[in-house]
Amino acid sequence: MVNEQYLRSIFENKRVFVTGHTGFKGAWLIQILHWLGADVKGFSLAPEKTNDLYNQIDGDKLCYNSIIGDLRDLHLLQGELVRFEPDFVFHLAAQSLVRRSYDQPVDTFMVNTQGTVHVLEAIRSLAKPCVALMITTDKVYENPERGVAFKEDDKLGGYDPYSASKAAAEIVIDSYRRSFFHADTYNDHRKAVASVRAGNVIGGGDYSDDRIIPDIVRALDFDESVGVRNPNSIRPWQHVLEPLGAYLMLAARMSEQPVELSTAFNFGPNESDMLKVEELVKIFLTKFGKGTYKMSMDAKAPHEAKLLLLDSSKAHQLLNWQPKLDAKTAIEWTADWYANRDDDANTKCLQQIKQYFSEG
Repeated sequence: MVNEQYLRSIFENKRVFVTGHTGFKGAWLIQILHWLGADVKGFSLAPEKTNDLYNQIDGDKLCYNSIIGDLRDLHLLQGELVRFEPDFVFHLAAQSLVRRSYDQPVDTFMVNTQGTVHVLEAIRSLAKPCVALMITTDKVYENPERGVAFKEDDKLGGYDPYSASKAAAEIVIDSYRRSFFHADTYNDHRKAVASVRAGNVIGGGDYSDDRIIPDIVRALDFDESVGVRNPNSIRPWQHVLEPLGAYLMLAARMSEQPVELSTAFNFGPNESDMLKVEELVKIFLTKFGKGTYKMSMDAKAPHEAKLLLLDSSKAHQLLNWQPKLDAKTAIEWTADWYANRDDDANTKCLQQIKQYFSEG
């Protein structure tokens, strides 16, 4: 299980390069790494909004260095990564919104697929051992929506440009792993590379467009009824600390077993712990203490999967990993964060980080 003592023994005083550190998940990750005593260098676009979590926590102070740059600039990315000489790389940077991918398909493929090539190419030019986690998504699978949980070796696909770009990134990762970071030649290249698949992450500080929790919070701020587009869609809801804790645990174990664990992993909630979008909204509003909702389904809305399940048995078996928070608790932790927004964001996040990593 994920715990502070073990992670601190691995990451304390280590150099960790994080792409996408100004994003929602990235901002939580750099807080955890700073708390564990790691030296963090970030590479990302600037935060999109002034109220983004990265700005709220004054993320620049949590980093050894924060580089505002574009993944599509290979020369810049490669130079910054190689000069830092990281022990670990977490590649989170992405165009991560499904609906935006319909409006900006070229940028989505360039950032998510070609950007992943650039990160891997930068790692390939690094002349020291390194563990790299490439974060994709649970949406990389060809999804006929039959109610069967996906395993890591199931067929990759993607209806929308976002999902397809991430599935393509998975193919890129596997190609680099076979071509340049092969297990048989590990003693020569000394690179351990894994891809990790999770999704529908919730938590305090997310203000992105077209995501259910930020949509709820914006409606509450304006005393409006929450519009629910896909009430019956089922998602593997996770608090942001679940996948981040899993990523850190996997990276730590990869530093000890680089050959055996350089593969793909799913990190999702237990299959019995699935909630519909409407159920999430009800739990959030109850914990928050106010608010109403209404159905606002749009027949012209672009396609999004209604059912998505992950099989995480590989992580259970090889890593002894299990989710700590059920969906209801994850939603309540998230609602509690937003209900106390007048408090310092660093303090609120750190309280939940300490609670999460001390449990179990």
